[in-house]
Amino acid sequence: MANVQPKIKHRPFCFSVKGHVKMLRLALTVTSMTLFIIAEAPEPYIVITGFEVTVILFFVLLYILRLDRLMKWLFWPLLVFALVTAVCCLADGALIYRKLLFNPSGPYQKKPVHERKVVL
Repeated sequence: MANVQPKIKHRPFCFSVKGHVKMLRLALTVTSMTLFIIAEAPEPYIVITGFEVTVILFFVLLYILRLDRLMKWLFWPLLVFALVTAVCCLADGALIYRKLLFNPSGPYQKKPVHERKVVL
């Protein structure tokens, strides 16, 4: 008898359990980012959530296009993380430059009441 190995059935990523979980995570993260923007939450919350949305979206595209099996020599999480981090650093630098350009003297700070001069 010849050893017959069972043929592995290929399931598309979108129809697998792993795909459903990743899509659900992406939808939940996009929803939370939208709610942070609507509620005018502090900027770090929005930026971190946006960063997570970008990373999840890259991984979903990676699995849909089956690039993880095509290029086994590339460590995808490290590459995606490095690219997204570089883009976020550039965006952060541009926002800081813009903030300093419009307000070069720094933030306005009120003086405490006991330091005010009283004019009689």
